[in-house]
Amino acid sequence: MKVSLRLEKSCSNDVSIMVDVLRASTTICVALDHFQEIIPVVSPGKANKIAFEKKAILAGERRGVTIEGFDTGNSPIEIQKFNGEILVLTTSNGTRIMDKMESKVLVGCFTNAKAVAKAAKNLATSEIELVMAGVEGRFAIEDFLGAGEILSNMQNEKLEEYARAAVISSENNETVHREVLNSRSSKRLNEIGFGNDVEFCLKRNISKNVPLYTEHSLKNFKL
Repeated sequence: MKVSLRLEKSCSNDVSIMVDVLRASTTICVALDHFQEIIPVVSPGKANKIAFEKKAILAGERRGVTIEGFDTGNSPIEIQKFNGEILVLTTSNGTRIMDKMESKVLVGCFTNAKAVAKAAKNLATSEIELVMAGVEGRFAIEDFLGAGEILSNMQNEKLEEYARAAVISSENNETVHREVLNSRSSKRLNEIGFGNDVEFCLKRNISKNVPLYTEHSLKNFKL
């Protein structure tokens, strides 16, 4: 099994894992404990329209800030206050990345690393690709380290060198914690009052949820 790691753009037609640690991937994993389905949408306007039509909870952010008029933002802590059948979610990076993928798409992060790695290996026939969402097209260290945590559960597969580098970088939990807390994304979230979200997103393997993106919606994949 070939396993690769890329930034933002996906080339796989087999299985991909979208990694947006701060915070879309983590929020999506948590939200599947409270909603049957999540509809990720690129634009706020379209998200608003879909939520109105489906009588859904509306969540979203731009540059970390909750979009005005939405029920909530992109917070894995805040989303736990809501329950319903459908959640409509729009984020700066993660939802945009998924929309461009042509493979079977899973969502991964620190909180479901083992579960999503296992699901990917079960679903894939030849290739697994991890796609870091980054921040507005730029590398984000938290996604690289989150991908490394997922990849550490695939070391019996054929990891490309970039993927192996992510595994090595994620081996020391204290170093990972420090680097994520000092990341550009973390500093931004702290500035706007979401520092607790960063700590939450660093929790490892607290969820067995594996979000699977098919037909423009996310549902929990059952092994």
